[in-house]
Amino acid sequence: MKYKKIELEDKEIEKAINKELERQNNHIELIASENFVSNEVLKATGSILTNKYGEGYPGKRYYDGCEHVDVIENIAIERLKKLFNVNFANVQPHSGSSANSAAIAALIEKGKKILGMKLEAGGHLTHGYSINFSGYFYESSFYSVDENGWLDYEEIAKIAKEVKPDLIICGASAYSRTIDFKKFKEIADSVGAKLLADVAHIAGLIVAGLHVSPVGYADVITSTTHKTLRGARGGVIMCNDPTIAKKIDKWVFPGYQGGPLFHSIAGKAVAFGEALTKEFNEYQKEIVLNAKVFANSFQKFGVKVISGGTDNHLFTIDVKSSYGINGKIASETLQKINITVNKNTIPNDSESPFVTSGIRLGTPAMTTRGFKEKEFIELTRIINEALKNYNNEKILNSLINDVSNLLKEFNILQ
Repeated sequence: MKYKKIELEDKEIEKAINKELERQNNHIELIASENFVSNEVLKATGSILTNKYGEGYPGKRYYDGCEHVDVIENIAIERLKKLFNVNFANVQPHSGSSANSAAIAALIEKGKKILGMKLEAGGHLTHGYSINFSGYFYESSFYSVDENGWLDYEEIAKIAKEVKPDLIICGASAYSRTIDFKKFKEIADSVGAKLLADVAHIAGLIVAGLHVSPVGYADVITSTTHKTLRGARGGVIMCNDPTIAKKIDKWVFPGYQGGPLFHSIAGKAVAFGEALTKEFNEYQKEIVLNAKVFANSFQKFGVKVISGGTDNHLFTIDVKSSYGINGKIASETLQKINITVNKNTIPNDSESPFVTSGIRLGTPAMTTRGFKEKEFIELTRIINEALKNYNNEKILNSLINDVSNLLKEFNILQ
């Protein structure tokens, strides 16, 4: 995977794009939601398919001239169905959030009750948060994690019996332990609720057999396509029930979206093809191994890792108790030395979501670039030094050189 600088007649945009390429090349990318796509995915996503409009679905478009994009969308659907072993897939959602909006609407009516994971415990905005559609159009309640940062299924069952939700959402954006979909299904059945599994972060691990699958437990499964799946940006929805499938199609179009983004669907299709390979499975194994080594290395420095470690591709560290700083300061400090992370809330966070007490760290992007365990061990040392000395410009300047040296063998510029 090597990227070329682009040439445009619009020099302002050309400059900004190429500056972003330089930033990606010169920074260590640890945002768990990001990855580096293959050149094949990039070519498909940047293709002339962006010119085509076609509301509806393959064979049932509202526009003519869709015979070729129909082929592409059908390929994407079939590959995704094979990856997850499901009967139905919709590949049109523009994002994970739009996938969740259509999935929720297909499962319950407006005003019904949702039980989702608290944002500070690792949940997502679309799981019932008040400023999001999921908290505006639906009545939301939440479950959290225990004092050790783990999901407590007995407590979740207790909350479900009290709340009596119509829909339970499982899945997270910052939870580092294995999610027991079977237990969630049992809880949902006990209160007569539907179950939605949002596997946006762990989708790649699931298809590689490194995390249990929600198939057979969840009524509907949603995911993004650009995190561990390493594809073009977008979302997908899957299920096995034909009745629910019809409702999903209607809520994607014309419910929440108009025309599909065919260039994005092509990028998804190529990525799904890549995900069906043995090489992809090996990549997922390396993601998990790197994450475990990364988390363990922080613990050796006495840093508090939420949940005590990780089973997947990410983890969150408590910078407030470990370094005496908040997540905003921590992320800004690392940005100074060319390491990109995101501030993140932690369970029972006393800081606001705009400040936070933690930072989230993920291994998918740098694993794609070739980082192995030794690089993540060295990276832990650099991050630890930076956060301990966040107000010492001399030390931070020296760490910039360490980051540069660590990246020497992992250039993405062609």
